[in-house]
Amino acid sequence: MLDGMDKTVASAAEAVADIPDGASLAVGGFGLNGIPQNLIAALLEQGASDLETVSNNCGVDGWGLGALLDAKRIRRTTGSYVGENKEFERQYLSGELEVELVPQGTLAERLRAGGSGIPAFYTPAGVGTPVADGGLPWRYNADGSVALASPQKETRTFGERAYVLETGIVCDYALVRASVGDRHGNLIYHKATRNFNPLCAMAGRITIAEVELLVEPGEIDPERVHTPGIFVQKVVAVGSGGKRIERVTTRKRGA
Repeated sequence: MLDGMDKTVASAAEAVADIPDGASLAVGGFGLNGIPQNLIAALLEQGASDLETVSNNCGVDGWGLGALLDAKRIRRTTGSYVGENKEFERQYLSGELEVELVPQGTLAERLRAGGSGIPAFYTPAGVGTPVADGGLPWRYNADGSVALASPQKETRTFGERAYVLETGIVCDYALVRASVGDRHGNLIYHKATRNFNPLCAMAGRITIAEVELLVEPGEIDPERVHTPGIFVQKVVAVGSGGKRIERVTTRKRGA
């Protein structure tokens, strides 16, 4: 018997097949933790270009969103952390990539607001800095001059404190990774993977989730659901392999 609410697709390639050139993508993960690597790899193979990404960071050279960046498939990215991606730095400083840097908490709330239908909100983060006053280089010219700078934002005083107006983010698609998901799209994230994934899942008009463990409807305790299935349109089971650590650090064991 077929379930009319079954949102599973057979492969990551099938899940991203409809993403067109110029699409905006909210992509979950923090560093390399909890990133939807299988969906990113499938999108690289699919060929969509001129993409706009919203993610905490843009991966590392050759991995995560860094693979799309290496292939010059990202036109613009919004994030809060550059990390150690040398190609990101090169493209940004040479004028090949437009970059909007956002305070991390503000980025998280902009995604949550967009997913909640809230068009804008006030926050104290960034008041008195170029975040509010404008002038941050979004894109450079090849000669190093500023081609496009961030605009000045509205500020307002509540009580005795100044706040800056930030807008919610809604993207055409969201790509997320969950630890457990069911066929109806209900998702659970384990530990640190519960970072930007729930927020990005809310902010996509079409949300695609890769899940390590796919279970049947009813197997997930409703009290444990982090992302309700109403936010998710496609689910693909990918298993738990293929993970990487951004920077491996070790220490000697204690006596």
